[in-house]
Amino acid sequence: MKVELTVNGKEITADVEDRMLLVHFLRDVADLTATNIGCETTSCGACTVLLDGESVKSCTVLAAQADGRSVTTLEGLASDAGEMHPVQQAFHEEHGLQCGYCTPGMVMAIVSLLRENPSPTEAEVRAGLEGNICRCTGYHNIVKAALSAAAAGVDR
Repeated sequence: MKVELTVNGKEITADVEDRMLLVHFLRDVADLTATNIGCETTSCGACTVLLDGESVKSCTVLAAQADGRSVTTLEGLASDAGEMHPVQQAFHEEHGLQCGYCTPGMVMAIVSLLRENPSPTEAEVRAGLEGNICRCTGYHNIVKAALSAAAAGVDR
């Protein structure tokens, strides 16, 4: 089937199998590899992207379901001048990653969380990330990064 998506501001049209998952579309068709394939059962959140501004786990969305919609991946967060998004910058400054596998999904989930709640408490950040698993960090610096980005003000 033919699908047309706007991915990180660029129109992408492709013929895909009707059962193709959005995560595979992003990685294999759009050639954007920051979105990671983890569990493929919505348990880990490594594949989190923004679909029309809302965070979704792209391993459970069909590419066909995203037809005509807008997708933002980690690659789409940086400014046109190459500046990191405030959440990306906060992850860097607060050492919010170790192995990095969960990082794209965590960053995207936090971007969505901060759009909904620009000044969350630590408990609200932890609750907002409960659908994303990190096996390395214990979440402490991830939460610090989210709170730091909130304090800096996320305007994009």
